[in-house]
Amino acid sequence: VQALDRSQPVLPMMPGMPERRTHDYQRHGVTSLFAAFDVEDGRVISSLHRRHRAVEFKKFLVKIDKAVPAELDVHLVCDNYATHKTPAIKSWLGRHPRFHVHFTPIGSSWINQVERWFGHLTDKLIRRGTHRSVQALEADIRTWIQTWNEDPKPFTWTKSADEILNSLAKYIARISGAGH
Repeated sequence: VQALDRSQPVLPMMPGMPERRTHDYQRHGVTSLFAAFDVEDGRVISSLHRRHRAVEFKKFLVKIDKAVPAELDVHLVCDNYATHKTPAIKSWLGRHPRFHVHFTPIGSSWINQVERWFGHLTDKLIRRGTHRSVQALEADIRTWIQTWNEDPKPFTWTKSADEILNSLAKYIARISGAGH
């Protein structure tokens, strides 16, 4: 997540006039947000790091391990980022058999509910925010997550698996006949 500050102040919405902001910005650094979304209750376990390596991901796994009751299995839905697949991570996962990792197919991030949550974070905080430092950005993210976790909301699929698969089958049939 980039700490961005607009080159000019954002002009607020007024009657008959939309919010206005400049197209250019200043970068003030980045932070990496690791997040785990509990699909049952909507709570989020998160961790912010200045780097995005296997070392930081392993620290995040340890945080999840401590936060989730020991009698529960943990199913992690991850993207195919190399950080999630290093020998160090595989070794850690091998020593923690309650962790089950599922990788989303490339181009299918919509399957992972934490990605939808990242969308909320982006829409509600990041896109409209201005951050003059990484510390300010991280403080805002932590506050937003704390507020989210005070009244978490799980996401509910609006279509059944059969409806999705039928829609996909129709689409595939339509495009496979294209050009014939």
